[in-house]
Amino acid sequence: MRFMIIVKATADSEAGRFPDNPEPVFAAMAGYHEELAKAGALLDAAGLQPTSKGWRVEYEGSKRSVIDGPFTESKELVAGYTLIQTRTREEAIEWSRRFPNPIGEGVRCHIEVRQLYEMEDFEGLIQSGTKQRFDRLELR
Repeated sequence: MRFMIIVKATADSEAGRFPDNPEPVFAAMAGYHEELAKAGALLDAAGLQPTSKGWRVEYEGSKRSVIDGPFTESKELVAGYTLIQTRTREEAIEWSRRFPNPIGEGVRCHIEVRQLYEMEDFEGLIQSGTKQRFDRLELR
């Protein structure tokens, strides 16, 4: 089972600002990710640049429009993620409880955790030829 731990953006992260004393946050994150790697649960992790350096693609019928950032409403934006693989949902919950506060200890914030779909979740919904095409990509 794969899960994504999502770090929500803040006004500071969207402005490209780090905490006044970023070392404790980075050290805690490094330790946490080292533990995940040692347990064989870490698949990937990264922080994301502010939306001012990104864009969105908007779909309307067959038309696609590119909209440059920045985007408003920072509470709906993602600042970073950690992708983990566990045997159970409960194990993923335990790992997420240990996730260091991404803003800094003592500061109120939250992370979000979402389970990723696996190919088995689509059985009966896609044809075997399409499934084989995804399997050849070896994305898991």
